[in-house]
Amino acid sequence: MKQIIETYSTQETFEFGKKIGERARAGEVYSLIGDLGVGKTVFTQGVANGLGIMESVNSPTFTIMQVYDEGRLPFYHFDVYRIGDIEEMDEIGYDEYFYGDGVCLIEWANLIEEILPEEYIKITIEKNLEKCFDYRKITVEEFD
Repeated sequence: MKQIIETYSTQETFEFGKKIGERARAGEVYSLIGDLGVGKTVFTQGVANGLGIMESVNSPTFTIMQVYDEGRLPFYHFDVYRIGDIEEMDEIGYDEYFYGDGVCLIEWANLIEEILPEEYIKITIEKNLEKCFDYRKITVEEFD
């Protein structure tokens, strides 16, 4: 299944993320792909909001992973942009989260594709400045 959504403001990108969070189920893994500055953090904040997480959510760039557990499901937010070696994922026990009872969202997941579960949801965010500055094309694909 493939779905394409177009947003024209950061608020619309946030709201689409929120819808994903509201529908998210325990054990789901979301791979989030997109260039720097494309809106991955805004989208992620929407997902967290949809899960009922009200605290501030930012990219865990230097810690690789942040856990939020005050929502309706635990939320495991990974940012693997700065990962030097895939073994760093072993060190944080990624599989406990990927195959756990929460929702995983992994920014820059293309850098660790070989350890992603067989079933995951790939979300790609792209800009097109010709359409408008805040335009985003968000593609959602399920892999299984």
